[in-house]
Amino acid sequence: MNRLLEYTTNHPFLVAAAAILFILTLVLEFRQRARGGTSIGANDAIRLANSGAAVLDIRPSAEYQAGHIIDARNIPAAELASRADSLKKYKDKPVVVYCDNGFASAAAARALRAQGFTKVVTLKGGLQSWRQENLPLVKGDSRKGK
Repeated sequence: MNRLLEYTTNHPFLVAAAAILFILTLVLEFRQRARGGTSIGANDAIRLANSGAAVLDIRPSAEYQAGHIIDARNIPAAELASRADSLKKYKDKPVVVYCDNGFASAAAARALRAQGFTKVVTLKGGLQSWRQENLPLVKGDSRKGK
């Protein structure tokens, strides 16, 4: 204990920097949890979709029709609360939620969790990150609200 006190008095800037980094880490962790929990990358989203997860696009219908992930269901964020019943078979299965940039999907994921969905994740970076990785998109409304 004496050595710790001696180190602290001899190196106040290092101790202060370590304390600031520790507090910053805690703040970032709590913000991440408050934002919507778990976010996954495009490769993990593909893996989940291939294993039977629901992929939910919460963008407006016009944006969905302009280009979306294969087999994604479109339920705009404004209609999510009223149309969540169409996803009830996925309450205990994985649901991947995405929007254009990843911000709105966090709120949608929280809303789904509040309605009892247990395995909701968001696509990190939204459809923008999907496009950056040159992954395929389809056009039209082949699965709208199914």
